[in-house]
Amino acid sequence: MNIVMLSLAFLILAPIAGGLLAGIDRIVSARLQSRVGPPLLQPFYDVLKLWDKENLVVRRSQNFYIFFFLILTIFTGMIFFSGGDLLLVIFAFTLADVFFVLGGYKASSPYSSIGSHRELIQIMSYEPAILFTAIGLYMLTKSFSVAEIVRSSSPAIIYLPGIFLCFLYVLPIKFRKSPFDLSTSHHGHQELVKGITTEFSGKTLAAIEIAHWYENIIVLGMLSLFFSFNWPLALGTLLFIYFITIVVDNVCARLRWDFTLGSSWAVALVLGAGNIIILDFLKR
Repeated sequence: MNIVMLSLAFLILAPIAGGLLAGIDRIVSARLQSRVGPPLLQPFYDVLKLWDKENLVVRRSQNFYIFFFLILTIFTGMIFFSGGDLLLVIFAFTLADVFFVLGGYKASSPYSSIGSHRELIQIMSYEPAILFTAIGLYMLTKSFSVAEIVRSSSPAIIYLPGIFLCFLYVLPIKFRKSPFDLSTSHHGHQELVKGITTEFSGKTLAAIEIAHWYENIIVLGMLSLFFSFNWPLALGTLLFIYFITIVVDNVCARLRWDFTLGSSWAVALVLGAGNIIILDFLKR
């Protein structure tokens, strides 16, 4: 029963929290640019407007892939927040992104195809950091179960600082923010054409936005595992990190795809693998 309740709580509360974070993002970004900015609930208004608009498509099958992108993202969050297997969470999370990429390719637009190429590069960039996080937490707690990791008395942030920094480095990729916003062109000064979502509209575009809200909550949930020994500290740290990513998003230009991929792998190998080697030495 606990698993069902936690899954339902994620299903209902995650998009609300994700939409509020998106609203905070817009307000903070506006203030950094000396603007007043939209109201806090503007992301919800935008999604409701999209839901009422006509759903124009190049190929009907492109919406099929976006539907599974949303469903798999929700499935991933349900597994994670109900205390399921972390490896299954990572697999489902990646599979959801693959469906998103397939939807972009299916639209047969040069802009969405380029965006899909870049999305694949982003997946390759952040995957090592995510995997090292799972490996490090397993070495520390002897379990891939999220519930067991949360119940562990070992403060992960103390034993896994390198992996934590590695996770922070790729965090803008999952948040789709500069300097690693390659596939969706979050800022108009980078590219006027949106990228992977160019050929989506109406309810499908609204579903993509909602899926991104779910994604952000899942990523923050993964990050909270480093502070699960103290939940007030975890909440404060997550809000601070989210604020910093907004600031970085507004002050940094977008970097090239080759730098994104190369630097992410280098950071993962140096900080992530290095932390695992040191932890293995300490556990002997």
